[in-house]
Amino acid sequence: MMIIGYIWLLIQCVIGFNLIFPVTLLLIYTVRRSVKGRSKNTVTTSPDYAVIVTAYEQTQQLPAVVSAFLKVRYPNFHIYVVADKCDISNLHFGSDKVSLLRPETVLGSNTRSHFYAIRNFIRPHSHLTIIDSDNLTDPGYLDELNVYFSRGFHAVQGVRDAKNLDSTYACLDAARDIYYHFYDGKVLFGAGSSATLAGSGMAFTVPLYRECLEHLDVTGAGFDKVLQEAIVRRKYRIAFAERAVVYDEKTTSTDQLVKQRARWINTWFKYFALGFGVFFRGLVNFNWNQTLFGLVLLRPPLFIFLLLSVLFMLINLFIAPGIALAWFAALCTFVIGFYISLKSSATDPRIYQSLVNIPKFISFQILALLKAGKANQISVATKHSSGSQERTL
Repeated sequence: MMIIGYIWLLIQCVIGFNLIFPVTLLLIYTVRRSVKGRSKNTVTTSPDYAVIVTAYEQTQQLPAVVSAFLKVRYPNFHIYVVADKCDISNLHFGSDKVSLLRPETVLGSNTRSHFYAIRNFIRPHSHLTIIDSDNLTDPGYLDELNVYFSRGFHAVQGVRDAKNLDSTYACLDAARDIYYHFYDGKVLFGAGSSATLAGSGMAFTVPLYRECLEHLDVTGAGFDKVLQEAIVRRKYRIAFAERAVVYDEKTTSTDQLVKQRARWINTWFKYFALGFGVFFRGLVNFNWNQTLFGLVLLRPPLFIFLLLSVLFMLINLFIAPGIALAWFAALCTFVIGFYISLKSSATDPRIYQSLVNIPKFISFQILALLKAGKANQISVATKHSSGSQERTL
């Protein structure tokens, strides 16, 4: 019985750690910022960017995506649109800064599309940035990436702001993104580790990207999980550029939500074990970046550890009221941390109003969890109401 008791306590500690981890990171970030001060540029560089836009089956938003990027102020770039399994007969961009590529055979994978673009570069670009086929880019996007590349970083993650807040689910999706951008981006990077990658709105030196992924054939969801682990394992830090903004289409319907989250949950179960390697490598190497990032990779999806926390609190009400009180305090700490992330960002009032629907939002994620095992067979692409898509990657 004693062994069972210790196991029960250990499980609670592992889950409870995730409730207080964000605020702990915030404290570390605050202390480091007050001591270290602002970093200065250390490298003189003028990156030549390959802008890789991947589309699968749907092309409706590509003209708007390309048009937005052509308005970027930094001039040294070329756009490669990889239209995988697409009808491109009506696509005409009218700019010599755009190359439209249609693979002869279906690729069905983000990384295959990326390397198809790389093999068709019109010149040897020094950097590449990855943009989704529904992303609109801020005019200062590349200038903001340059700030971090000029400081010697080889990988940079920008911000994916909401392009639409036209439904409760879009608002809740945006709230989730704000939370992760704040803690997994700004705070984690500021605490001395690496920002997590978001799948688009990110940039790398071409040699690093090729070194990390060219020898692999990553299919299904989660190429960004494999990529970020490979980068941190090589002792690089992924910078977070909070002013490098792309505007991303948010989920608007329950069907989209369930399919999308099922793939994301499937991806976490598929790749979370990478965190053990990064974490223990960090301990052996005395590498703060790897140690902290490994902990982040091991963290379950938000709704899973929240539901487990509430369950454990209710169980302890009957068997250990003192521990139940500790669970309540930890949950309150998490709620405060979530509120801080929203208040620290330019959060639209509609997002605050949508928060009352969080229980309903979580219920659909539970449904997604039940479908996670067959997530990649649910559909190849999730169609947004405005015509955008998300590939099953």
